[in-house]
Order: sequence, then C-alpha cells, then structure tokens
Amino acid sequence: MIYLETDNLTLRSLVDSDWSNFYEMNSSEEICRFIRPPEPAAQIREVFDQRKKTWNYELNEWLALVLEDRQGNFVGYSGFRRIDKEYNDVEVGYMLRPSAQGKGFATEALKRVVEWGITEYGIRKFIGYCDIENIGSQRVMQKTGFKQEGVLREHVKNGERWVDDCVFGLLSREF
Repeated sequence: MIYLETDNLTLRSLVDSDWSNFYEMNSSEEICRFIRPPEPAAQIREVFDQRKKTWNYELNEWLALVLEDRQGNFVGYSGFRRIDKEYNDVEVGYMLRPSAQGKGFATEALKRVVEWGITEYGIRKFIGYCDIENIGSQRVMQKTGFKQEGVLREHVKNGERWVDDCVFGLLSREF
C-alpha cells in the first residue's frame, strides 16, 4: 500500500471502497472532456480492478493514487507510468473532481508524486501531455516546474475530434 502526504492532501493506493468515485470520474463527460470519451461501466470496472492491484513500477502500468483532503474528502487521482525503461522516463497524469479544481490540489499532488518518484525509482524525466485547450492542466504542470517542449499536432483522437497535445517535461535535476 502506498501512502504519501502533503500539507493538504493524502495520496494512497486504490481500495475496493473507491469504486464509486472511480466510476464517477471515468464516466463523466465533464471530467473526461480533455482525456477521452466516457467509458462503459464494464470497461471502467476492468481498469479499476487492474489499478487497485499491487502496483509494480517494472510493469509500466499506471499508478493511480487517490487524493483526499485533510477532512478525508475525495479530491481526485494522480500518478505515473514508466514509458521508457532504458532512460527511466515516466508519463504523469492527474484527474480532479470539478469541485476540487482551481484550489492547488493537482499541483500539490503532482509535486509530491514527482518527489516520491525521484526518491523511490530514480526517475530521470517526467513527461506530461494535455489537450492544447486544457489551460488548467497546462498551468498545473508549469507550477510544478515542467517546461513546455512542444505541441504534437493531431496527436490523439478524443471521440470524433483530433486533438493537438501540449508536451511538457521535467528533468529530475530541475525539480
């Protein structure tokens, strides 16, 4: 079980009782609008079951940490997955409940995840992608110290729409 803390948050591994929040987040059009179309319940359940298993960095699977405020209220998720074994680079991700957005939680969580990744796994570089229209996500990465490295034109398809993705990077020595 992974358990991390910040001034305002607890970050922990997924458990069975997190299902309703996980489903809510991954089935909401509002929350998923910059990521992907909401998924069917069976597919969300499959992802949930995989992500609540004991996480193994070597398997390149997503680490999904639950974010809770100091009162124990669910805020969202943050984590990473290794994308390059040779260079030890990871892709970061985060997803917040709309009522928790704009309060600094994503930045605080991402900073803690980066710090933990460097300490525990010697990660060399953290990479983040976000829809060019997702200004909030761009700000989170910038406040965490990530630098925009470019724009990937029509990088992914979100429903019927091709999306240009901003690419951000943070070298561990810059953190």
